[in-house]
Order: sequence, then structure tokens, then C-alpha cells
Amino acid sequence: MPRPEDLYLFHEGSLFHSYHILGAHVTSNDEGQEGVRFAVWAPNATRVDVLGDFNDWQSGKHRMERISTLGIWLVNVPEAAEGDYYKYEIHSQNGQILLKSDPYAFYSEVRPGTASRVVNLHGYTWQDQAWQMRKKEAPIYNKPMSIYEVHLGTWRKADKNSEELYTYDQLSDELIDYAVGMGYTHIEVMPLAEHPFDRSWGYQATGYFSVTSRYGTPKQFMRFVDRCHQMGIGVIMDWVPGHFCKDSHGLRQFDGKPLYEYQDPRKAEKLEWGTLTFDFGRPEVQSFLISNAIFWMEMYHIDGIRVDAVASMLQLNFGRWNEAPVKNQYGGEDNPEAVAFLRKLNKTVFAYYPEALMMAEDSTDWPKVTAPIHEGGLGFNYKWNMGWMNDMLKYMKLDPVHRKYHHKLITFSFMYAFSENYVLPLSHDEVVHGKRSLLNKMPGDYWQKFANLRVFYGYMTGHPGKKLLFMGSEFGQFDEWKDLEELDWFLLEGYEKHEQMHAYVQALNHFYLREPALWQLDHHPEGFEWINPHDESQSVVTFMRKGNLPEDDLILVCNFTPVVHPDYRIGVPKAGVYELVFNSDDKAFGGSGQGNKLPITTTKQPMHGHPNTLALCIPPLAAVYIKCVSESKTDDAIEGGNQTCAAKNVSLCSSQEEKAED
Repeated sequence: MPRPEDLYLFHEGSLFHSYHILGAHVTSNDEGQEGVRFAVWAPNATRVDVLGDFNDWQSGKHRMERISTLGIWLVNVPEAAEGDYYKYEIHSQNGQILLKSDPYAFYSEVRPGTASRVVNLHGYTWQDQAWQMRKKEAPIYNKPMSIYEVHLGTWRKADKNSEELYTYDQLSDELIDYAVGMGYTHIEVMPLAEHPFDRSWGYQATGYFSVTSRYGTPKQFMRFVDRCHQMGIGVIMDWVPGHFCKDSHGLRQFDGKPLYEYQDPRKAEKLEWGTLTFDFGRPEVQSFLISNAIFWMEMYHIDGIRVDAVASMLQLNFGRWNEAPVKNQYGGEDNPEAVAFLRKLNKTVFAYYPEALMMAEDSTDWPKVTAPIHEGGLGFNYKWNMGWMNDMLKYMKLDPVHRKYHHKLITFSFMYAFSENYVLPLSHDEVVHGKRSLLNKMPGDYWQKFANLRVFYGYMTGHPGKKLLFMGSEFGQFDEWKDLEELDWFLLEGYEKHEQMHAYVQALNHFYLREPALWQLDHHPEGFEWINPHDESQSVVTFMRKGNLPEDDLILVCNFTPVVHPDYRIGVPKAGVYELVFNSDDKAFGGSGQGNKLPITTTKQPMHGHPNTLALCIPPLAAVYIKCVSESKTDDAIEGGNQTCAAKNVSLCSSQEEKAED
């Protein structure tokens, strides 16, 4: 039962486990007889009844008692049991009778039904203790993170010719094994809070505490997360605290007046999306939202949340393009209440779950998004790098002949790469609404499209920051994402270039996992060093990634044109023997097979600020990774070092492949 201190904290905005009090909870009395306790917040209501299977949906049979002067209503229903459907009948001050789903419902009727459902979330036996211990061994900042973004409804279909969806159990058996085999470290699922419309993808929710019933039961979803953890995969969930949908059974004017949304319609209306903004300054709404974030981590062991549309929270006039601007109390257009809410959210989550991932999807230039709160930051530990994503997609769409005039698009991101803790996202937003798939954005003929995508992924892997790729992009789906159909898996059944792209992403992911230089110092300038950012005339960039140990250092050369450079020279810090350790142009990946097949030795000739020079064969539209495998201990010049690309012609690059095969 709610204690007076619980009610006080809820109304103060500090009851961070408010779902223990509100909602429908299976209970038992001293005699062991079970029933259900219902509790709801509706301060503007004059009367609240709970209707359901247990009273044949008849009004007046189970009237709720107002136990808080600020509007919490409660009733114990001995006749109710787990599995029952229910709603609240709310009588408003103006005489309306509203039939509402429970904002704190833990389970919901399968769409198109809108009733809430009684469920007991306790009793699942978790088997992820080893995973939870591993999370504490080292900070995520110094570990690899390669995220596979998934929409569960369209990853696969139970029958691709029907609308039947995969269940959480089926996904547990197939999706997780696939992600492990592909070399991903985390799965990010698009929002799973209950939502009425499939094509909102979960971004317009009605049941924030209710894992969607589209794919099964809450305990089946627990099994999904549990098996992810047992297989070494973390789970991140998209979370949408910025706005909610207007469906009549949901949060909109819940008790006849604005309650969860702002009372000022100019602040409440998200005109661009046709939704409503949460009132971030209202204490009970803070208790609701922060409790919700804690809920997913406590009850479902979610490892982190990606907070959607942070820009829409920070900016009062987001989406109000043709409207008179709204000003805050200081005359600005930012939302101080949202800023305070985000700081409170992050502070609270990290107090309970220090290893949690709190990721901001933020397209603004708001400073210190991932800085600590005591330093004036918002307190997230990761931010999506939307600037990098926009620049790189703009660059990759260009015909290679024009790329030299836009070279800064691939170098500018390094100017701010360490200003925040970044994730590099290639998400679902970039492959829908006529934007085309990543592969179909690439210029050139059929071969060049795949080569462009390979060099793009190779460059992304070498760039500082964690990685995220949306499903289907790993095998080069030609069509953009179809949000009612499964991915085009048939492309892996005899379409060679797609099979090779699939093999490439798998190999690249596993290469990333093996190489500490690509993630150990991801968020430190010491982990990155330019070799040559200025070769715009040939659209080539060269840089180093460094780990904690010098022997882990990698050199990445990216050639963004279809021209082979048989004798491309770069400066390197170490004298000795280097090897090509990864090549996006490998024939196994659908490439031309160009590149150094034999070890390469440096010459003692200063270049690019380093004392030694390395001559490489750089394939067309390719990313190549080089590593020093034998460092020279002498200061004497090493003559005739390059044994593979001494002549400036393409045939020599190819001839080395033949030697290697022999």
C-alpha cells in the first residue's frame, strides 16, 4: 500500500520507483487470497471507477477512493486476477466520462484493442549474473561497442507473405545468434513501449511501462534480454520522453484537463509530429518518466536507453517553423525545464545503475551533452554524432570526381571528435521516406556502389567513436527500409555482391573487436593522429589509431576515388616491416584484389612529420589497415624496402596477388 512518504515523493517529483505504487498489482491478503490493487493519478477527476473482465465492464461496481489530496485514487479488487483486461472510467469536472488505459500498465491488449491487462512481472529467474559482473570490470568507454539497430517487427516475419510477426521467443532463438555471428556487441531495439499504430515504429507511445504485446508477453521479453546477456550481447532500447500520441485512450487530457502535457498549447503541441510534449516541470510527470527509465533497467535488465529527439525537448520552438516563437522566462527559446529534467534523469539513473548507457539522439550543437552535471553538462555518457553522419552521407553521395572539392566533409568531424563521447550512427532514419538505402545512395556503376559502401564502412570503423548500423545495411539492401515487410534476405541466396558485402561487414566487425587501437582510447585525443589529411586532390585520407600499447597502433588509408595508387607514400613513426592487415578491396568481399600482399619495409626518409616513409599500393574505393609487425632497432636507412609497389603501375599491384596465391 502507498505510504504517506511515497505520496509525498511522488508529488515532489522524486518517487523514482513509482511503478511499485501506481498501476495494477497482484496482491494477497492474510488468508492467502489473491486480488489486484489498482492505483492511478487523476487530480482533476471527480470520480474514478475501474472497469474490467472482473466486473463485466460495468460502471459503479469498483469505485476508487481518493487517497491523496493531489489526486491518487486506489481500490482493491478481490475478484480481479492476472490476465484480466481493464480500463479506468474517469469522470471529469466538466461532466465528461473518459475511458482510459492505465498509464502504469505493465501489459496491454494486442492492437487494435486498447485495454490494459493485469500481469505479475515477478517470478522470472534471471541467468545473466556473469554478464552483470563483466559490465563492472571495465568502463564501456574503453571497450568495443558495435551496435546493431533493429526493428523487431520487420527484421524477419514468421511468414513473409503474411502480417504475422516474429515473437520474442523466436527472436531469442534467431536474432541473437545472428548478431553474435556478425560480431556485434549490442542490439538496439526501436521503441518497445506499447503503441497503437505499427507505422509509428513505437515513437508515439501510449503505454510507457507496457512492453508491446505485438511480439509476446513480458516474461518472453525477459527471456530475450536474458539470452542476449548470456550470449555476450548488450541491449539498448529507444526511449521517447519527448512526446506522446494523442489517441483518446492514452495520456492526452487524461482526467479531462492537460495533465501529462503542458497546459499552454503552444508548449504542448508538437506541430511537426502531431503529438504532445510532456510537461517536464510538473513533479508528478518527472516521477513518471524517471521511474519509467529505471523500470526498464530494473524489471527487464535493459543495459541502456537511447533518448530519442533530445533536440525537440531542448528547443521550445522545435517544429514550429511558421508559428510565432515561444520564449522562456529569460527571453530565450530553449526549455530550462527540459534541461533540468534531463540532468535529473541522468543523475538518478547513474545513481542506481552506474554502468548504464544513457545516449542522447541530439541534432543540436548544445554544449557538454556528455559532460558531468557538476561541470554544467547534461549528464549523458554518449551522444549520437549527427554532424558526422550528415557530412559523410553528403560526401558519399558525390561522384568521386567531385569529392576533392568537398574534402572537408571527411576531415571536419575530427575537429570536434573528442568534444563529446560519440556514437557514429547510420540509423533507420537515413534509409526511409524516400532517402534510399545506404547502398543506393552510393554513386557509380554496380561494382562501384558496393566499393563505395565498403570504403565508407571501413572509414567509419577507423573513425573515433562507437558504431551503430541499421539492419539490412550489413548486406547492402538495395531498397530502402520497408516498415511493413521483412528485410530482403533473399539477396543472400545467390546474389553474389550482397553475399560478399555481408561477409565484409562480418569480417570488419570481428576485425574491430580484435584491434584495441580502434576502441581503447576512443574518447581521448591520444588515441588518434593524422598522417595526411590534406590529399584532397586524390581524395585520400591517412591517419593512425592508437591503443594502450604501441604495438597495437594501426594506420588507416582511405581512397575515395576509383583510381588505383600503386606507389602511394606516407610518413610513419616506426622504421621496420609493415603488413596489410585488413583490405576492403579483397576479392572475398567483392573487391578488385588490389593492394600489398607481401610485407612492406620502410625507407629512412622524412615525410608527413615522421622520420620514415612507407610506399603502399592503395586499391580503388578502398579502406586499408596497415600495422607494423617488426620494428627496426637501427638508425641506418633501410634501402629497397618496398617489395611490392616499386613501379608506378597497376599491374604490379595485381602481380603481387598472384605471387601471394602461388
